[in-house]
Amino acid sequence: MVDGGEQRLLVLGRRALRGLRGPGTLMMVPAVALVAFWLGGETALLLVALGVPLVLALGWREMAPAGLVEPPLGTGGQVAMPAVLALLSRAMAEKGQTGQGSCCLVVRIDGFDRLLGLHGMGVLTEVLEQSAERLVAVLRLGDRVAILPDGGFLIGLRPERRIDLESMIQLSARLQAALTPAINIGTATHYVTGSVGFCLLDRAPALQAQALLQAALDAAQDASLNGPGAIRAFTPDVKARQQARSTLRQDLETALDLGQIRPHFQPQVSTDTGEVTGFEALARWYHPQRGILPPAQFLPMIEQMGLAERLGEVMLFHALQAISRWDRAARHITSVGVNFSAEELRNPQLAEKVRWELDRFALTPDRLSVEVLETVVAERENDIIIRNVRALADMGCRIDLDDFGTGHAAFSSVRRFPVRRIKIDRSFVTRVDREMEQQRMVAALVSMAEQLGLETLAEGVETGAEHAMLAQLGCAHVQGFGIARPMPFDETLPWMDSLRAAPVIAPRITRKVARR
Repeated sequence: MVDGGEQRLLVLGRRALRGLRGPGTLMMVPAVALVAFWLGGETALLLVALGVPLVLALGWREMAPAGLVEPPLGTGGQVAMPAVLALLSRAMAEKGQTGQGSCCLVVRIDGFDRLLGLHGMGVLTEVLEQSAERLVAVLRLGDRVAILPDGGFLIGLRPERRIDLESMIQLSARLQAALTPAINIGTATHYVTGSVGFCLLDRAPALQAQALLQAALDAAQDASLNGPGAIRAFTPDVKARQQARSTLRQDLETALDLGQIRPHFQPQVSTDTGEVTGFEALARWYHPQRGILPPAQFLPMIEQMGLAERLGEVMLFHALQAISRWDRAARHITSVGVNFSAEELRNPQLAEKVRWELDRFALTPDRLSVEVLETVVAERENDIIIRNVRALADMGCRIDLDDFGTGHAAFSSVRRFPVRRIKIDRSFVTRVDREMEQQRMVAALVSMAEQLGLETLAEGVETGAEHAMLAQLGCAHVQGFGIARPMPFDETLPWMDSLRAAPVIAPRITRKVARR
């Protein structure tokens, strides 16, 4: 592999050569030769006349082993694929003599079809070409990269002895990291992520380059279905998993219309009084054959199928309906949190849709907590998202910043958005009763929130000891399995009755904690 400085030089070199190749450059050779003759005589003339075309040809060939072939989208992958397959075929044929391994990798741009619909083929072509250059810079001379016409890249590695599962997982992570920086096209900024599938030479289902390629494609498909940003190695059971997931995907197409996906409600309680201060609506799929499925088994497919907005509509309806039913049962719940996806937040009509749903149930906007992932608002400058969140806040909705502390710009996110409460991610909550470093992190977040006039809620509270420590650190609200698991609406009323009899008040602890 090459280091960072060499990577930049390789990319700059390729761009320079791309600008120099073609008839326009060769047409300049006579003029350059004439200048050389004036300055250096016949010897200089001969050197330039013969040397410049040769240098250009050899220079381009020198860069070619890195594997980037850049015809227009739709032909790039097809033109480059023979070179990749030839490399893999040689590696297979020579493995018995050299003992060297190789690998075929496929990198898929996450959500490529959605990006294509939003930005068009011209923009995506440039995104793919710039991304390909970044991938090439991560690889070695002699490795091959081809742009695939369906939004991805095919990579064949030059044989060597140190190609194994661990090194390929590490390489896959580096390839993913190379894709993440902003891509500037004109005045617009674009962000992409990638899922990676690969097959090692000695794991190929047959001793043929096509079989190795198909195995990598299958692994990439498996990664995409588990994405975004997943990495998968080929194993013999990939096909079986894909078939099961394909069947589930077909079922998902009708699940929303049949009312099979609906929320469970997880309570949020005060660390001071032990009273319920709200619920969060969390999607569950009541599958007729497989039972109740957690969101991890279907939310990625929801996003890939472009159904995130439809799911959001279903969840919002049921959440507001639940508030109305709790009110009729004389159980006043301050608000219910509903997660809003990036796709929903990009809808220019979002604020009006939310207003209409609130009016349908005669509820004031402050009864709805709009939960926005901190990573959604931190990783992209998106004017539509900013306007929508501000419009919802101006309407009177509560804005909660979810998974706080996990994004790249947590503090700037708080400044840019009208946030009412931060939800401290469970990664900071786990073992907070036992680890001083966790206590310091939570104490810092709580202190920052106090200075900014924000409320705090800790997610993922699993034990009474964690609950107690969070209370002592000043966190106002808690949520997690240690309080209660998400439950269907019909179970919320009996649960609240039992809570009245025995409030969930955090026990006080006297052990030393981190200072804020």
